[in-house]
Amino acid sequence: MRANYKMQRLFVSDDLAADVEFDAAQQQSHYLMHVLRLAEGAEILVFNGRDGEWSAAIAAKSKRAVRLKVLTLQRPQPPLPNLIYCFAPLKQGRLDYLVQKAVEMGAGILQPVITQHTQVAKPSIDRLRANVVEAAEQCGILAVPEVREAERFERLLTGWDKERRLVFCDEDASTNNPLPALRQVKVKEKKLALLVGPEGGFSDDERKMLRALPFVTAIPLGPRILRADTAAVAALAVMQATIGDW
Repeated sequence: MRANYKMQRLFVSDDLAADVEFDAAQQQSHYLMHVLRLAEGAEILVFNGRDGEWSAAIAAKSKRAVRLKVLTLQRPQPPLPNLIYCFAPLKQGRLDYLVQKAVEMGAGILQPVITQHTQVAKPSIDRLRANVVEAAEQCGILAVPEVREAERFERLLTGWDKERRLVFCDEDASTNNPLPALRQVKVKEKKLALLVGPEGGFSDDERKMLRALPFVTAIPLGPRILRADTAAVAALAVMQATIGDW
């Protein structure tokens, strides 16, 4: 069932069920009262990433908070997409964009990876999660992706689930077409992951390490040099279209 894009959507932390009442968070209450100027009885949609999407009505308003009453289930909770998106953190503006697009494109887990050329060694996990929630609210997504703590490149590969196919964007590939390599990945392999490096690219040692692993597939992304945030969207699109959920 597709999302209702005509109604305001809010991500909440509270458990959701019919007739449950709770106060919206301070910023959300301010937004509902002073930006949207919703009156008592007005309806919105709420979701928490666990209990599906529900309609809810503004039951009461005070100076501190808007009280919401949960009404009826609109969409059941789907499972998280079985796609892990691994990425080298970028500078803040591009990182915000990258995270939002990964959510829109169907990532179920976001895994920051610290490589040799990574520009930002300690990304703000809270900011990453805030961007995830914003993208989910705007795009009708119910299965809110998990954001993991940053992990070093070598440690990520050492502890990798060997049954999960890891696709990485290889800027040193000998061809421009990613489709032949992706089509060799078995269709039944629904445990997928994508790894996109930093703007400086993977080091020679990192590239050699990846190419030597049996669960890794290297793909090119065309004849042009792409910035890391652009490469992320391009790679997710071609993966989803060939071996993903498109």
